[in-house]
Amino acid sequence: MSENIIVFSSEPKKLIYPIGFANILKTKLNLKLTAITIESDSAEELIDKGPDELKLIRNKVIQDQFEDILRKELMGKKTRYVVSSSSYNDTDILARLAGEMNAYMFTDVHDLEIEENSIILKRKVFGGRAISKIKVPNKGVLFITVSSRRFEIELKTQTEMSYIDAIPESRVKLEKVERKVSSGVDISQAEIVIGVGRGFKNKEDIKLAEELASLIGAQIGSSRPVAADYKWIPEDRWIGISGKSIRPNLYFAIGISGAPQHIGGIQDSKIIVALDKDKNAPIFNYADYCIVADLYEFLPVLIKKIKERKTS
Repeated sequence: MSENIIVFSSEPKKLIYPIGFANILKTKLNLKLTAITIESDSAEELIDKGPDELKLIRNKVIQDQFEDILRKELMGKKTRYVVSSSSYNDTDILARLAGEMNAYMFTDVHDLEIEENSIILKRKVFGGRAISKIKVPNKGVLFITVSSRRFEIELKTQTEMSYIDAIPESRVKLEKVERKVSSGVDISQAEIVIGVGRGFKNKEDIKLAEELASLIGAQIGSSRPVAADYKWIPEDRWIGISGKSIRPNLYFAIGISGAPQHIGGIQDSKIIVALDKDKNAPIFNYADYCIVADLYEFLPVLIKKIKERKTS
């Protein structure tokens, strides 16, 4: 029996990056790749794009049921790696299984090297200020979550698709569901992001950033206080180590001083522009372009200039 990689996500749209990571292991180590997720249009788009086998769960399941399904798959295959996205739900499921099997687990892996008898996993530490390299021997089962937008699917395969209809009974009694306030936008996938911080004096003033965003096709994100403390925007737009990590082509930070936990979430941006009235703001140490100005004076002028260029 050949060794296997199981890739899964409880959110089908987030399966693409774990598959991209797993494809590297599959190609270098000659492994079989099995992907498991919920049935959806986005899941079926993965056919012939890396997995040798794609298993779709027909019914809606909660975390302990997904965990039981994966446990059954692990028992039935000679599995070497189990890979998922770094979402909260996927990480929780993976951690339970890794703990149960007394196996190693590494989170938010963003790169790897493959040697003859081991692999080297790379992940950010100290708020993204350093890279940790972990050398892991090629033995036992290894559980890994991977960072968003780090690995793209390049491999073409013949995928065998099947369905999982036998759903284990949940051990959880669900009494009530209250949906968390969500903006419905995943800023981790945005090409242009505008971040708003405590430089804005009140919630209504964020309309300045929103007007700019509409002109340049950007999504709005924020520092921790704006989302978590002030509740001015939904928490799913909170950027930072404890929030969302982003990798846009352009990140424009407005009124954000640059706390380490925020910097950890933006450092993969291709270009960072920072606007702050404090010339000593820490964020300027990480920005490609620095603007020392009062946002209330600068933004109206910038918006006016962009509108003029669009109409000329």
